[in-house]
Amino acid sequence: MRVCAALAALLTLMSCTAREGGPARPSLALVNARIWTGVDSAPWAEALVVDSAGRITMVGTTAAVRALQATSEIDAASRLVVPGFIDAHVHFIDGGFGLASVQLRDARTKKEFIRRIRDHARTLPKGAWITNGDWDHQNWGGELPHRNWIDSVTPDNPVWINRLDGHMNLANTLALNAAGLTRAAKAVPGGEIVRDASGELTGVLKDNAQSLVTDAMPAPAAVMEDRALDAAMAYVASYGVTSVHHVGSTGPETSAWNEIGVFRRARDAGRLITRIYAMLPLSQWSSLRDTIAARGRGDDWLQIGGLKGFVDGSLGSHTAAMFEGFTDKPTDRGFLVTSPESLYARVSAADKAGLQVMVHAIGDRAISTQLDIYERVERENGPRDRRFRIEHAQHIGPRDMPRFKALDVIPSMQPYHAIDDGRWADGVIGKDRSSRTYAFRSLLDAGAALAFGSDWFVAPPRPMEGIYAAVTRRTLDGVNPGGWVPEQKITVEQALRAYTAGGAYAGFEEGMRGTLAPGKLADFVILERDITKIPANEIRDVRVMRTVVGGRTVFERK
Repeated sequence: MRVCAALAALLTLMSCTAREGGPARPSLALVNARIWTGVDSAPWAEALVVDSAGRITMVGTTAAVRALQATSEIDAASRLVVPGFIDAHVHFIDGGFGLASVQLRDARTKKEFIRRIRDHARTLPKGAWITNGDWDHQNWGGELPHRNWIDSVTPDNPVWINRLDGHMNLANTLALNAAGLTRAAKAVPGGEIVRDASGELTGVLKDNAQSLVTDAMPAPAAVMEDRALDAAMAYVASYGVTSVHHVGSTGPETSAWNEIGVFRRARDAGRLITRIYAMLPLSQWSSLRDTIAARGRGDDWLQIGGLKGFVDGSLGSHTAAMFEGFTDKPTDRGFLVTSPESLYARVSAADKAGLQVMVHAIGDRAISTQLDIYERVERENGPRDRRFRIEHAQHIGPRDMPRFKALDVIPSMQPYHAIDDGRWADGVIGKDRSSRTYAFRSLLDAGAALAFGSDWFVAPPRPMEGIYAAVTRRTLDGVNPGGWVPEQKITVEQALRAYTAGGAYAGFEEGMRGTLAPGKLADFVILERDITKIPANEIRDVRVMRTVVGGRTVFERK
């Protein structure tokens, strides 16, 4: 009884103190800022307040915010503040591993490609696999690499390095041997084992054929996975990314769940500084359904609920599924990596289970195929807020442009690809199809809900470069100073919205992030310069000065 009486007295004292002293002081104030809130009715402000739970409680003037006497203050010094960037399509752990691997993206010649692999191999112990790489054979004229380029410089290390789009890899002879692959290897549906004129394997494997080597690779140690995640989070924080939609591994069935295990370890240890919406392969819809039933979808830091499928490959690998032949190879129309029948069955089952489906479709035939499947599933399963997505949505046919809005399908796109692929795409698909490639303006004009991301490791996870790409469409080679397909340019504010509110909507997260408003999570970024006022061609060079997640600074430029 004495314990109960003491507790009652303590509660009474706390209540009286609260009444006498008023509400607790807010935890953080951001003042003297030019805040783009992303809220249509009140797009601009100069200050905000964050409570101890990491949520915004007020957005307004500096004078009003300072009157609340927060326990700490950030003076933005009149700089632009925007909601934390949401990267709606990343391969997060792969990106982290790639930070420590051989860097081949800007290798301009065959000789440079070989030298970098040789130099990296010299830093590794015998037997360690060389992975990632992000090579681009277009840099040296389009010739695909061959294992005999690198066998002599990697005698002790299996090599399995990807083209920057992830749709073909190069294996050296050690890696092929580890996978048991010889010239007798049989063709793989939805993939290609590239051979030379004599029938020998070159080491290049495309799309579904990649699993022949991937499945034979040893799993990385947990400590290395944790380091990769930490490196990825630190890297994207330095560019203002506060949330990512992680695309799970398409390797062995356990791989994607293992990645979620990496995220859970970090969350449980309090190490997450990036909010993660994790997707699994579409084929694993039933295990995702059962896991959610048993454990729920997650919290503000880590959520599950999305499934990723594939219709086709990529343009750079000539594996995008097109209605007509490629301009540079008219007899080739690419191919489907998953049959429409299988896609329909999985999409329908996942949708009935209440899961979100997002499917990779790049070629015009692939996009049309997936839109047909979505339309059929919606008609059969009935109306609900499902937010189907098409990842990439790169080369859209004229008939399909308005269907995104009509079917409420979200085009989840990566603008950096436009200024990268734009260097050579005209030669692969011709100018007519190019006019509907990365069609940001046409999709917005048609009323589609656009979400932006990077596709990291495939492209850099730097939103300033993505915004620059969407606004200018100036290709990386400098050949198109007025923009490649300039009629598809969009405004800075439209690009900002796609990287913030658009990404939040694409993950059912608009109630807690994507704009800066009371009740939302306090995820925001302070930029060095005001990208709404400077010349568009300077946007890519604007640096992030501070990144704040849940009211806590996770990156600050000194």
